[in-house]
Order: sequence, then structure tokens, then C-alpha cells
Amino acid sequence: MADMISPCRFATGQFTKLRRTIGLLALAVVCAALVGVGAHESKDWIVLGNCRLISNPANDGDSFHASAGAREYIFRLYMVDAPETDEMTPRRLVEQANYFGITVPQAIEVGRAAKEFTREKLSEPFTVFTRMSDAMGHSKLERFYAFVQTKDGDLGEQLVRNGLARNYGFKAVPPGLGNSRLELEKLQQFEDQARQERIGGWGINAGRLGANAQNPTGFSVFVAEKNAGFRTLPPANTFPRTFAPSPPNPLAPTVSSVEAPKSHAKEKIELGQIDINTATEKELKMIPGIGPVMAARIIAGRPFRSPNDLRKINGIGDKTYARIRPYFQ
Repeated sequence: MADMISPCRFATGQFTKLRRTIGLLALAVVCAALVGVGAHESKDWIVLGNCRLISNPANDGDSFHASAGAREYIFRLYMVDAPETDEMTPRRLVEQANYFGITVPQAIEVGRAAKEFTREKLSEPFTVFTRMSDAMGHSKLERFYAFVQTKDGDLGEQLVRNGLARNYGFKAVPPGLGNSRLELEKLQQFEDQARQERIGGWGINAGRLGANAQNPTGFSVFVAEKNAGFRTLPPANTFPRTFAPSPPNPLAPTVSSVEAPKSHAKEKIELGQIDINTATEKELKMIPGIGPVMAARIIAGRPFRSPNDLRKINGIGDKTYARIRPYFQ
């Protein structure tokens, strides 16, 4: 009898292990599928109206949580960079402090002033223009690049004009404009004016951190294409980074129509378009010759004084450097 029980117990144990293995494999397939249908960048601008700021410790001058209807998002402003509000990213803080010609503790002060400025400007409903381009981040909720319109105009321009951010960061052609050059020139003009007036980060040594800009008029008001269609945006999930289908909600914000997502691998990237210090992993991998490992090494090596410092990255030889260098600004 004992001889019969032993094989049975063995077979039962093997069957249990097999079921567990099948279950784990099924779970892996589901997770892979969820990752595969994650957020995709849209060719058209998605317009989220009547947005409201969500209080969150991670909010700062150029990145914040916001709600559109019942959905929560994290947005990161295009083309501007406000100093950090703590010492969690020391290398970046040093770079920001050097840019304004101030100390690291002073840069943190400027970052906190920028955070308060943004909180005040977003205390009333605002409009977000986004293409759902991944701005990376440390939260489980995906962060997207965006232009943000307040009642006074573009938020990024207001930060730069008041000396609380620099003309620096991931670039995009603003909605309604033909190229990004005009907006870059306008931001540079605002930055020059803030430096001249010695306000914000440019005037902290003179006790003018909280000084207001003189004649702060002319902030841009970006608009969506008039002929764009509208539909309801799928809800943002917290984890994993996916968009799940949902029934139509008549109260949800309206957004411009989006085309079918396309792979970054199939996109053609223009020369001189990538900023070496702000490009995301996804953007770096769009450059021929840069894969996940090399992209990670570039990000880990920041900040760079210029793209010429790519030669210092392990694995980038003369041939690779000659191939990838033209894609950086």
C-alpha cells in the first residue's frame, strides 16, 4: 500500500508545480500585453479643458498632478526647466545653480518659489495641450509633456518671464504654430528680460526672488486646430502604465482626435533635435545606433557640458560617436 501512495503523492506534487508554472506564465503574458498597449504619443494635440491642480508633495514649478474630469494625470511643461525643490537630484541642482549663477541652496529657494508660483497660477481651472509624450518620472502614474494655458496665458512663459525657470528642456511645436523656433525665441526674450530686471533666480542675490516682472504682457495663448474632431480620452491608470477602455462619459473633458499610435522605431528623427541633458530614454533610442543599454548610460552620465562629452560614455567609440553626434543639439 505504501508503494502505491508514494507514486501518487509524487504525481500530485508534479501536477501542482505544473499548475503553478502555467499560472505564472499566464500572468507574464498578461503583464506583457498590458505594457505593449501602454500610453502612445499622439500626432495630434489632445486638449483637456477645465483641468484642476491636485495637491501632491511631488509637485514643483514645471511638473504637477492635475485632474481632468475624474481622471488624474502628471504633466511636465515643454521647453522650460524650474530648479528642483530638494536635494534628491544633486547633479541636476548643481547644473541649474550654475545656469543662474547662484548656489545650490539658493537654487532650491528658486525652485520652491517656482512651485508656489505654479500653484497660484493653477488655482483656477486651466487647459492642457498634450500629445501624451512620455516625460518619464518616478511615479507609477505616467507623466506627459504638455503646454498649459492659464487665464494669463502660457504657464511656461510666465515662469521664465519671472525668473523662476530657464529656457531649457524638451522641445515641441506648440499648437497652432508652424515650428518651435518662434516659441524658443520668445522664451529667450523673456529670460533676457528677467535677467535684466534681476528678478527670480537672476535677482536672488539682490533680495529680488519674489519681485514681479515689469510689463508682463504678451504671453502666448495656444489654440487647437479648428478642424480637429473631438472624442473622450480613455482614463489614466495608476499601474501598470496603460489606458483601459471605458464607457463614454458625457461629463468627461473633450479632446482632439488622435491617430493610431505608431512605433518610435519607425519614426524619422531629424538631425540636431535631441537635447542631451533632457532627452528621455525613448527619445534616445530613436537615434540609430543607440539601444536601451547605451541610452541608460547616457542618462546616468548627465549632466553634460555639450554633446561632445558623448565620447566619455563607455561603449561609444569614434564610429558610434560620428554616427549619433549629428542628432544632438
